[in-house]
Amino acid sequence: MEYRHLGSTGVKVSEISLGSWLTYGGYVEKDAAMQSIHKAYELGINFFDTANVYMRGEAEKVVGEALREYPRESYVLTTKVFNPMGEGPNDRGLSRKHIMEQCHASLQRLGLDYVDLYYCHRYDPTTPLDETLRALDDLVRQGKVLYIGVSEWSPAQIAEALHIADKRLLDRLVVNQPVYNMLNRYIEKEIIPQGEQHGIGQVVFSPLAQGVLSGKYKKGADIPANSRAAENYKVISRFLNDDSLDRVAELQQVAQKEQLSLSQLAIAWILRQDNVSSALIGASRPEQVEENVKASGVKLSEETLKQVETILET
Repeated sequence: MEYRHLGSTGVKVSEISLGSWLTYGGYVEKDAAMQSIHKAYELGINFFDTANVYMRGEAEKVVGEALREYPRESYVLTTKVFNPMGEGPNDRGLSRKHIMEQCHASLQRLGLDYVDLYYCHRYDPTTPLDETLRALDDLVRQGKVLYIGVSEWSPAQIAEALHIADKRLLDRLVVNQPVYNMLNRYIEKEIIPQGEQHGIGQVVFSPLAQGVLSGKYKKGADIPANSRAAENYKVISRFLNDDSLDRVAELQQVAQKEQLSLSQLAIAWILRQDNVSSALIGASRPEQVEENVKASGVKLSEETLKQVETILET
């Protein structure tokens, strides 16, 4: 496993990290989830991602329990705040009240005194950004959060947050968590250049386009039983079109030529970006972790990158 700096910070994280969305605390049995986390740690992954909203806190409990047997300083753990955690009017968003209450609740579920990285899961247009950033700064000063980041914020929203933080001398954003994969490249235009300019690293999710870039879904074939698409078709359906599946078939040939699995090729392609601090994988079985971590350290040749680009541009 190779490691990269988390944005402009001094902390180093594994360039492949393990997430818990749609898996731990719900769709995946607890034993399989625990085994996947243990396998990831064994293989050198030191960066683990969860969120309060994943199965309404259940994912945090599973991740916290699995990591409890390891020294706290040996891993970097994230969680998030924004999405609804109840039916009340203040049970969502990025108000000081919700941020403080949810941070404390997350720490309790995780069984920890602090989290390494705390994300604003989405942008909240109903709360002054100054209020949000001051609350996050207070958590950093209290030692309950070490670094702060955002997920799926626009370049303008990130720029405004940086401006306010610098003006008020508040803790700065160091990480953004956007979707990024061969089939969804929107961050290349503005997000990555902004990150490079301001020291914000990208921790990208859905590197395999919800499993489509694993090659398990074939054009004209039935959806495999027990696959993520079979269990949650709505989330994945946008990638299950003929154009995407045609590209996947061509990419499969490139992967075979490079003696890689398609998922390894897809992750290595993402890691060609220096501004990417880590690619966030999901896993329902330890074997999936074992396969995907082999992408760490893979350097794709210029010829291969050109082949991939030609396929993606068609």
